[in-house]
Amino acid sequence: MEGNEEFMKYRSPLVSRYASKEMAFNFSDKKKFTTWRKLWILLAKAEKELGLPITDAQIQEMETHAEDIDFAMAAEQERKLRHDVMAHVHTFAHCCPSAAPIIHLGATSCYVGDNTDLIMLRDGFDILLPKLARVIDRLADFADKYKDLPTLGFTHYQPAQLTTVGKRACLWLQDLAMDMRNLQRARDDLRFRGVKGTTGTQASFLQLFQGDHDKVEELDRKVTEMAGFRKAYLVTGQTYSRKVDVDCLSSLASLGSTVHKICTDIRLLANLKEIEEPFEKEQIGSSAMPYKRNPMRAERCCSLARHLVALMADPLQTASVQWLERTLDDSANRRISLPESFLTADIVLSTLQNITEGLVVYPKVIERHIRHELPFMATENIIMAMVQAGGNRQDCHEKIRVLSQEAAAVVKQEGGDNDLLARVQRDPYFTPILGQLDALLDPSTFIGRAPQQVC
Repeated sequence: MEGNEEFMKYRSPLVSRYASKEMAFNFSDKKKFTTWRKLWILLAKAEKELGLPITDAQIQEMETHAEDIDFAMAAEQERKLRHDVMAHVHTFAHCCPSAAPIIHLGATSCYVGDNTDLIMLRDGFDILLPKLARVIDRLADFADKYKDLPTLGFTHYQPAQLTTVGKRACLWLQDLAMDMRNLQRARDDLRFRGVKGTTGTQASFLQLFQGDHDKVEELDRKVTEMAGFRKAYLVTGQTYSRKVDVDCLSSLASLGSTVHKICTDIRLLANLKEIEEPFEKEQIGSSAMPYKRNPMRAERCCSLARHLVALMADPLQTASVQWLERTLDDSANRRISLPESFLTADIVLSTLQNITEGLVVYPKVIERHIRHELPFMATENIIMAMVQAGGNRQDCHEKIRVLSQEAAAVVKQEGGDNDLLARVQRDPYFTPILGQLDALLDPSTFIGRAPQQVC
C-alpha cells in the first residue's frame, strides 16, 4: 500500500498528466527554495563587497548548503512559525551556523519571494518561446506545401469564395506570430524587484550602511545584475506591482485564444474529412464506435486553452485589490494562477506542435466539396463569358437565376448533387460558351492571390 500513497490524494493533472519536465521543475519547490538560498547568498556577497562585516567563510558555508534543503524541517518550522520565509531562514541557518547571523540581513520576505517569482516567470518564458517558435516553423512548412491547393472558404461557416489550404494556415500563423511578439515583449519587459525593504523605501539597508545612499543604490544594482537582470523596478511597495503579472498572463491568455481558434478550425475541417490531426496506428477513437477518428489532440488544446484564458481574471483582480503598499490576499491566488498559466501554455504548445507536425490533408475530399459548390460560385463568370459572346447581361442573369434555383432544390430538397452545370450544358441558350465551361470552372482561377500571399 505504501507505493500507492500518491494516488490517495489529489494530484493536479497539469503536472501528473500533461506538463513537460522542465516546466514542472520551473515551478517546483526545489527550484523555488534553492533560488531563495541563492538570493540570500547574492545579498550577502553584495553586502560584503560594500563593506558590511561578512566573511568569506560565511558565504562559502552558505554556498556549500545551497542545494541540500531539509524539506521536512522546513515544513515543521512553518507549522510552528506560520511563516514560510522564516521557516526556510531557520532551516538554512541550521546547516549554516556561522552564517546564521547574516542570512536575510536587512531583507523582507518579498526579497526572496517576489524576486524568485520574477526569475520563474523569466525562465518560464524561456521555455515557452522555443516551443512557440517550433510550432510556427512546422506550420510555415505546412502552409508552403499547400499554398496552391484550392479549398472552399467559409464565412458564417457557410461556403464562400475559394482560398487555399496554405493561405488558411497563414491566418493561424499570423496570430501565432503576434503571440511570439507578445511573449517576447513580456519576457523582455520583466525587471527585478531588487533590494527594496519592507515598504519599498530601502530604510533597513540605509540603516545598515549608516545613511550612505550611494551604497544602497549600488547594493540594489549589484544584486540585480548577479541575478541575471539588466534592470530593477525603480519603485515598489512591499511587492513589485502586480500589474507585471497582468502583463505576463495576458500574453499567455492571448496565446490561449489563438490556439483555441486554430484547433477549433481543425476540428471543423476534420468533421468535413478535409484535414485530420495525426492518428496513431493503435489509437482508439471511441470505446463504442471503432471506426471513429476523433480530433482528441485538438479537443485537448481547446479544453486547456479555455482554462488558460480563464486564468487571466486572477491577476486582473489581484492587481486591483492590492491596498496601499501591499496586502497578503495576493499570495494564495498567485501560488495557483502563475504556475498554472505557464504549465497550461506549455502543454498547449507541446500538443499543438504534435498536431502541426502531422496534419493530414485529403485533396480528393476537398476537390469533391469544391465541385459541389463551385457551379454556384462560377455563375458570374458564366454571365461575363456570355456577354463577351454577344449575349444580353440581364437575360443571361435571369437564365442563370432560374437554373440555380432548380439546382439548389435538387441539393436541398432531394439530397442530390449540384447539377447546375448539367442544366447549363442542356440549355441551348448557353451553346456559345460550352467550350469554355471547363476553363470557367477551374478552381485555380478562383483563389485570387492566395498562393502569393503565402509566400
